Parts: sequence; structure tokens; C-alpha cells
Amino acid sequence: MHPRRPDGFDGLGYRGGARDEPGFGGAFPARSFSSASDLSRWVTSPPDIPGSRNLHWAEESPPRGAPAPCTPPEGPAEGPCPGGAGRSGEQLNRFAGFGIGLASLFTENVLAHPCIVLRRQCQVNYHARHYHLTPFTVINIMYSFNKTQGPRALWKGMGSTFIVQGITLGAEGIISEFTPLPREISHKWNPKQIGEHLLLKSLTYIVAMPFYSASLIETVQSEIIRDGAGILECVKEGIGRVIGLGVPHSKRLLPLLSLVFPTVLHGVLHYVISSVVQKVVLLVLKRKAYDSHLAESASPVQSMLDAYFPELIANFVASLCSDVTLYPLETVLHRLHVQGTRTIIDNTDLGYEVLPINTQYEGMRDCVSTIRQEEGALGFYKGFGAVVVQYTLHAAVLQITKIIYSTLLQNSA
Repeated sequence: MHPRRPDGFDGLGYRGGARDEPGFGGAFPARSFSSASDLSRWVTSPPDIPGSRNLHWAEESPPRGAPAPCTPPEGPAEGPCPGGAGRSGEQLNRFAGFGIGLASLFTENVLAHPCIVLRRQCQVNYHARHYHLTPFTVINIMYSFNKTQGPRALWKGMGSTFIVQGITLGAEGIISEFTPLPREISHKWNPKQIGEHLLLKSLTYIVAMPFYSASLIETVQSEIIRDGAGILECVKEGIGRVIGLGVPHSKRLLPLLSLVFPTVLHGVLHYVISSVVQKVVLLVLKRKAYDSHLAESASPVQSMLDAYFPELIANFVASLCSDVTLYPLETVLHRLHVQGTRTIIDNTDLGYEVLPINTQYEGMRDCVSTIRQEEGALGFYKGFGAVVVQYTLHAAVLQITKIIYSTLLQNSA
């Protein structure tokens, strides 16, 4: 691509003064401006960027040369600027909204990690007699793990989960950059665009699959036998799984090709369910907020809450619905990924001791039928109480941040 500006361009020639040089280059002669009208054709205000100037919705940037909002055209006001307090309150609201989003992300990825660890351990433990379907037994077993192995037993593999998320985002961006597959769906969508978008998601899950498998093993491996692996161990193990090197595995290890279909199926369904639920919930919440504004029954505090919380609530409900709906499929997927990797897990019945993984599933269909015959229908929901604890904790954090945010708004009003 050729640059739009000449090599010697520094902006001076466009501010009304002529340059001493005869020109900026062969194709870019110097230009001087003798009047403000000529200058206004070349110097324009930048376009409005949402959030760049703290603008409200449907507000526009002031025209070039216009006085500031709190400075009248005839000169500065004698008293204090009446809009100063409003702008400082708006800045407070924006920082508070950023803090709310940050608290939600912290809850999803950090605070909920112990629940994810125990949930995965229960899913792959085919020996377990206690299914831990309620949050009460889950809290009890988490306390036992923390007492016998220390706090690290519930926080293992957290670094690898962030690495897998980064690999997934990077792979999606690279694939969409070098292929015509759309990364986002426009408002004027069609079935072809949706199919291409889901194909992009499928290719992304295939690329991240070996690293997801390595991260899963790190989260379910017992802390008693861990050898202090580094944070990039999942990258090393994922690459070794692809090229057939690394830690030797047993003959029961399923090839990656056998894991492609269940991995892509779970990932695409999770994405579709969460996206649809999020759109529906967000539409309902925004419609409700719009009706309350038309009735003029909403307070200023409630109006500011409606600007930040609907999206967080929609994300919460979407993630909850997709996790609950696909929990049986996730149990099957995790058992297939762990099989043959010589993984030693904690005993989720006692809270101490360790157990080996010695399953011999031939594929996804055999895994489903074996679980149904040997463990019953509830065998697909082992560790479901950890999901209840995880989203109860998430809801509590959202409610606490909402209370704090309401208090800050009332104090700044």
C-alpha cells in the first residue's frame, strides 16, 4: 500500500503558511492558504469516536472554533462553570462502570477457578460414588482439598486457561485475516454469512484443541504428584501432542482426529446458545429500561445503572444457560480428552488419596453408552454442584458491585 501522505509531510503546509521548499515531492507540490475559507476545506475536526471525548449517546463534537460549553461567546463567566460538577460526575460514572466490568471478568476467570477445577475433577472421576450434585457437598470437598494439599490444589492450571483463551483469540484473528470468513455477523445477516462465521469458530476450536487438552490435564492432575511445571507447560504439551512427542502416553490415548468432532460440537453449541440467550436477554432489558424512561418513573441513579448492567446481566445469563445445557456433553468431552494421558486425579469421595484414570472408551458414542449403563443418567452431571457455587458467587459479586455503584452515584449526585 502507498502512503496517503508524502514522505516529508509534517502538517505545517496545511496550517496557512507556505513552505520554503519548492514541494514535498514530485507529485505533492506545496500549497499555501490565503484565507480561512481555503483552510477550512483542508483542516477538519476528527470524526466522533464513541468514548473518546466522553460524549453521551446522540451527542456530536462541537464545531471547530466554537466556544467551550462553559465559556460564553462574550467572555468567561464570573461564577464557576455550572457544568464542571456534571463532567466530574460523568467521569466518576465511567470509571465506576469500568470497575464493574473488571469485577465481572475477575469473577468469571479468577474467583470461579476453584469451582472449575473441582467440577472437572468430578466429571472425569468415573470411580466416584458421590456425584456432588448439590453445592453443600462441593463446599465440603473443597475444604478437604484445601486442608490436605493447601490452597494451590484449587488454583492449579489457572495460567494455562488464560493461555488457551489467548490462543483461541489469536487463532480466530489470524484465520479471519487470511480468509474471507467473517469474524462478526452484521445486522443484515444471511444464512451464508452465519455458516461462514460458524466455520471460523470451528477452525478456531480445532487449532486450540491440543492446548485445551493440555490445560484440562493441568487442572485435574493431583497437586500431590505435580512436579512444579511452568506456566508455558501447556503450550509445550499441546505442541508435543500434535507432533507425537513429549510425555509418553498409553495405548488408550485417543488420536486428535477422534476428538475433533466432540470438541467442535461442544464449542459451536456453547457459542450459539450463549449468543442467542445474550441477545434475547439484552433486548428484553433494554426494552424494559426504555419503557421506564418513557414513563418518567426512573430515577437518575437507575438511569445510570441501566447504562452498564444490562450487558453484564445478559452475559451472566447466557453463560449460565450454555453451561447448564451442555454439561452432559462437557462431561463426555473431558473424559475423552483425559483418557490415556496417565493422569492421576484426587479422590473426590474422601478429599484425600489419589486415583488413576483407566478408562477405555473407543469414542464419543461408546463413552455416552458406558456412562449411561455404569453410572446412570446422573453420571453425566457429576460435579454439577460446583456450577451452582460458581454462578451463585458470580451473582453475589454483581449484586455487591451494583450496591456500591448505586451508593457512589447517590453521593456524587
